[in-house]
Amino acid sequence: MDKINVLRLKRTLSYLESKQRELKRQNKNDTRSLESMIKYLKKDMLEQFKLTDYDVYIKGEINNTETFIQSVKSIIDTNSR
Repeated sequence: MDKINVLRLKRTLSYLESKQRELKRQNKNDTRSLESMIKYLKKDMLEQFKLTDYDVYIKGEINNTETFIQSVKSIIDTNSR
């Protein structure tokens, strides 16, 4: 992955993490729109950055946002060297 895409992926991941934190803070409020945004963002990240080229298991982790975030961080770390 080239450096520009790594930087873009970092920014996108940061945005995803902020939305995940916001979702956790919402507690019992209606969170459907946030959940939907997070789901769309994860799918978009998979396609846009072709993350399955770097982690073959990441597509299976898309349902668990925390695991997905950790996998993306790992991809960033590996490609930042």
